[in-house]
Amino acid sequence: MGNNISTAFISCPVDPEKTLGIKLPFFVMVVKNMNKYFSFEVQIIDDKKIKRRFRASNYQSATRVKPFICTMPMRMDEGWNQIQFNLSDFVKRAYGTNYVETLRIQIHANCRIRRVYFADRLYTEDELPAEFKLYLPIRGQISTQSAAFAMTSE
Repeated sequence: MGNNISTAFISCPVDPEKTLGIKLPFFVMVVKNMNKYFSFEVQIIDDKKIKRRFRASNYQSATRVKPFICTMPMRMDEGWNQIQFNLSDFVKRAYGTNYVETLRIQIHANCRIRRVYFADRLYTEDELPAEFKLYLPIRGQISTQSAAFAMTSE
């Protein structure tokens, strides 16, 4: 939580000189909507060896594609949301290049984070371990909410 989302964030790796080196194309987060400004950013490298960033936020209304950053609106439902981000598809659609690997991620205020992971493909709820599922096993509540992104050209 924080009043200023530009200064309240977590990043991985912490050292800006290091990289994650993750080649799995699906970035997935299970986060709780706190009904406040929230954004996340994923930095990747493409097959042209260009570092690019994708930023999704719930306070933006239009998608903008610039040479090194693509910003897009994100709609979240009430409560817990599963955000599925197909990095390979977004790199191809925004820049016409191929995704190679994820260098770093930043998650900005305001949300509750339950799980962050990368995958080789999207898995059904039945294929996921309990701790990776969207519903909360403790309460037995099942939810099918997921965040929606708008990726259209201006």
